[in-house]
Amino acid sequence: MQMDRVSFTRMKDGTKADYDLLAEAERPYHALTADRILAELRKQGEDSLSGYQITRMDHGLQAATRALREGADIDWVVGALLHDIGDGLAPQNHDRFSAEVIRPFVRDEVAWVVEHHGIFQMIYYAHHYGWDENARDRFKDHPCFQSCADFCERWDQSSFDPDYPTEPVETFEPMVREVFARKAYDPDVIQEGVVKGLPTLSA
Repeated sequence: MQMDRVSFTRMKDGTKADYDLLAEAERPYHALTADRILAELRKQGEDSLSGYQITRMDHGLQAATRALREGADIDWVVGALLHDIGDGLAPQNHDRFSAEVIRPFVRDEVAWVVEHHGIFQMIYYAHHYGWDENARDRFKDHPCFQSCADFCERWDQSSFDPDYPTEPVETFEPMVREVFARKAYDPDVIQEGVVKGLPTLSA
């Protein structure tokens, strides 16, 4: 049976009935966003950048495991898990791509950190290529600067260790489902202008 379709071939000719039909048709697709995210994460375990000692999926899992064990909230844990989810389709700007995947569903601070982690990571390696390792300093007055610096130091750059006891995907799946089940761009979730920072490390 052929499902209902819109009447238009140009969007500007669409009727309210057409757009109501589309809104209804999109609901089940939106509901499966978490499934697509988890499938993409698992794909990074099979089809990943070469040269590293672990897969890109394992890197995300390790970063999320570190965040979880430090007592980070769910937004930080899911942000750490998915901070490189854009690598497959956008390797040259994966940070911004990854941020757009999570942005409607997490605190603004977390999305900003994921969006900018690529330039912040350069402090660890840019000098080997003759690039500016301090390129992140252009954001030194941004409220999220320290959050991003801490994210990179504690959870990102340190998470390429094949011997680290990393949690499996199944540990994080309920968190991913909870986050992507949120209402998109809910102001109570986004909390624009709120900067909590990473959990304080015990001495």
